[in-house]
Amino acid sequence: MSRGPAYTSLTLSSNQSRRPRDSLELASLASSTPISSHASNSSSPSGISSSRKISLSAEEPLSASNPATANPLRPQTHGRSFSVSSAFDFASNLFPLSTTAAGYTSLGSTRDNPLDPADGGNLEKHKSITYLNGLSLIVGLIIGSGIFSSPAQITTNAGSPGASLIVWLVAGILAWTGAASYAELGGAIPLNGGAQVYLSKIFGDLFGFLFTWCSVFVLKPGSAAIIAIILGEYVVRAFTPSSRSSTDPLPETTLSTIWINKGISLLALTCVTVLNCVSTKLATRTGDLFMFFKFLALLSIAITGLVVAFTNTTLTSYSPNDEWKSDSWFAGTNTNPSNWAVALYAGLWAFDGWDNTNFVLGEFRNPTRDLPRVIHTAMPLVILSYLLATLSYTLVLPAKTIASSNTIAVTFGARVFGPTGALILALFVSASCFGALNATTFTSGRLVYAAGKEGYFPAVFGTVGMPGAELKPYRHLDSQSSLGERTLGKLVGEKIGFTPITAMTFNALLTATYILIGEFGTLITFYGVAGY
Repeated sequence: MSRGPAYTSLTLSSNQSRRPRDSLELASLASSTPISSHASNSSSPSGISSSRKISLSAEEPLSASNPATANPLRPQTHGRSFSVSSAFDFASNLFPLSTTAAGYTSLGSTRDNPLDPADGGNLEKHKSITYLNGLSLIVGLIIGSGIFSSPAQITTNAGSPGASLIVWLVAGILAWTGAASYAELGGAIPLNGGAQVYLSKIFGDLFGFLFTWCSVFVLKPGSAAIIAIILGEYVVRAFTPSSRSSTDPLPETTLSTIWINKGISLLALTCVTVLNCVSTKLATRTGDLFMFFKFLALLSIAITGLVVAFTNTTLTSYSPNDEWKSDSWFAGTNTNPSNWAVALYAGLWAFDGWDNTNFVLGEFRNPTRDLPRVIHTAMPLVILSYLLATLSYTLVLPAKTIASSNTIAVTFGARVFGPTGALILALFVSASCFGALNATTFTSGRLVYAAGKEGYFPAVFGTVGMPGAELKPYRHLDSQSSLGERTLGKLVGEKIGFTPITAMTFNALLTATYILIGEFGTLITFYGVAGY
């Protein structure tokens, strides 16, 4: 198409000045084409959004006076024009942030010279997260306490085993579609912060600011508190003989039991916070380990349920449920739409966490390649695991038992294997919850860190390491290093404390507050109102 006056009026002049561009704009502008004398030349293939187009007439951001032009690989141009195009057209030309010769920094950097490559206090400059780390993050966040506590709410509100399976499937598909959308956004904007960055760049800073405050003060600590409380309940079930031998839900809880649960929850929160403050590598290695515990727990439940259903035998005097053989799988299905909505919400909460990998995307070694692979590997695996586990619960336990137990895995183990089985499954679920708590702490700290970098929170939350402490450069281990140093380096990385410690501590304090003043039912409602 030919260029008319509407395009030539947007030609930028290099002798005008305005505020420095953030790295996302610089990256997209660097790939635009110079104006040609021929009227038939096509417009830039990587245009920018129309909301930004008018403001670009003030200056040439990549003029000789701009330090971003120091990269000799970038074309030196003087006049530019920009076409109105999709806000995401720059994805294919987006320069790798923080790894170019000019040293792009993250959005919202408050440093005097944001393009200074000597800046070591920036997480995005030290990319360490691999495909396996990302997979363990998203699996660790999704498979936590939901599949071991939500079946009661879904069965109660859906009304029948068949309806419950449908709810689980629909919730999984909805979560997968949302995750696929985030894969597209993450590929276009590969920065830490997740939805905070996407909202601020697409709709404006106000939306990013509001989302950040809601997430930091309600969603993230509320979700972590729920996971920690479930972990405490399962640990108590594991180490209380009377509870392990009982095939029914826990007897009426006492005040002392409640505070024992809370104490265990706080201890677990302290442990994962310390792990995440020590080093990024230690936190991701911990996530990798617990990911296998999660799949092992769900796989053992699924296989056990199928074996019990087809052999009709257990290692206890309990006779397996046979309602599924004689009754219709949809008998008693609830017809009230509000009950279906509650059931679907419980299912969505069990799948919650699919978006959290985007909070640490800036630390991925290859985000545009690995993020879609991570999401489209994790989501079908989690959906299949949830369906098999729910099917096994149905084949072994009556619907009334499923509907009345918040620690369904322990009840399942006690009915099939007795106290020993209850203990083993309780420990597996506790490990699963610990892994989920580790993953949500990892991403929550990055959200607070990104908010500090963007100016939504005080700048101290956007720092790396201990406040006031000097960050020393990386020490690269080699053959001259001692065996102990090399072993420690493989476990925790070559730099201890290169994490957003202030942000992690702040998140831990908020989560501890919710653990102390809340309980499972109220926190679920609190989280649901804020989240949806």
